[in-house]
This record gives sequence, C-alpha cells and structure tokens, in this order.
Amino acid sequence: MTTLGVNIDHIANVRQARRTVEPDPVQYAFLAELGGADSITVHLREDRRHIQDRDVFLLKKTIKTKLNLEMAATKEMLEIAKNLLPNYVTLVPEKREEVTTEGGLNVKNNVKYLKNFVESLKNSNIEVSAFIDPLREQINYSKEIGFNFVELHTGKYAELTGHDQYIELQRIIESTHEACDLGLVVNAGHGLNYNNVKKIASINNINELNIGHSIVARALAVGLENSVREMKSLINSN
Repeated sequence: MTTLGVNIDHIANVRQARRTVEPDPVQYAFLAELGGADSITVHLREDRRHIQDRDVFLLKKTIKTKLNLEMAATKEMLEIAKNLLPNYVTLVPEKREEVTTEGGLNVKNNVKYLKNFVESLKNSNIEVSAFIDPLREQINYSKEIGFNFVELHTGKYAELTGHDQYIELQRIIESTHEACDLGLVVNAGHGLNYNNVKKIASINNINELNIGHSIVARALAVGLENSVREMKSLINSN
C-alpha cells in the first residue's frame, strides 16, 4: 500500500510572512498525523525561508510517525542531520532564486562527492533518498552512489495534460520498475494534487507520495486533518 508523506513547509511560509510565532508547523504536524499522514516532510533550506532549525528538532521529538528531512548536500546540512537523526534524509537541489524545487538532483555529475556524503549519513544510521528526475541514468547512478531510496520528480507530469501527460506517466512507471529491479525503494512527489494523484498512486511499487502545497491549500477550506484524510483516501482507493 502506498503511504502518504505530508510536507508542512507551507504552514511555515505563512508564519514567516509576518516573522511571528504562528501558525506553528510543529502543531500542525499533529493534525496531519490525525488525518492519516504516514510521515512528515520538511525542507530546511539554506536561506531558512520557511522551516527553521527549531522546527525540525521539535518535530523529531514530538511526531509519532516518521520525519523526512529534505536538504541540500552541504556541510552545514550534514552536521544538522547527524545531530537531528531524522528517519531519513532526501537530498534535493537548491537555488536561492527558485520559488520551489525546480527539478531533480543531478547525481550523475556528483558521484564522488555524493558517495562520501551519503556514506556519512548512513554511518549515523540515517537512510538516504535522492530526489531525481525519472531517468534511467539518474537511477543507475543513485544505486552506484549508495542511496536507499529514490524519489521520482513528478513535477513535469503534474504540469502536462492529455497525451503528453500520458507519456510522462509511462516514463515514471518505467523508472519505478527500473529502480525496484536495482533494489531501490521508490517514492514520488512534486506538484501532485487531488486531481492528478490517483494515476501515480496506482503505480505498483510506489512506496510513498510526498505532497504538500495542495494539501495545505485544501486545508484552508476544510482543515488540515480533513485535507490529509481526503488525500489519503484517494491514494488508497486503487
């Protein structure tokens, strides 16, 4: 059964818009768990534009599910992760000027550096995932580097329609099978919403979907617990 990781970065976005103490993403993580979230995802960015150090350490102490820390492969973030000890880390590309993550991590071009980085995390008993585009070469290099997971970038699928979306869906399906054949656990995420999630959730061997923006947006109308519950129902309806 495919599980649901809920990204609560956008709760922190609202807080940081006024540089105040509310809404507290740590408190909202409880509601996400009540709605059925199987893990909580946060991206601690270099510029700290939303999630703060305080948030990740409190989440680790208080949530009842699993903590997925998204981060760039930098020395600063490595030290934080080794102190925090999240259930797993997802390495993502990061640019200060981007609104959100724009594409997958190019593991092919950073094999030696990432091998050492991933090994250091695994030595602290942290499982590690690579957020990558659904491409065979990226999957193969992810295996070579030593990642436990890959998270397939579904942003292009989410942006396309009609036959073009179908073609991208087939690429994600093929990539899922290729990664599983190599012994990698496969997650997926980015741009998924209540209208497009079911086809991705129906792919065999997808372990977990990480979804944030659409759930938080829906929560403005129905509350976070209910919006998570609705998304979980769609994922499990196949």
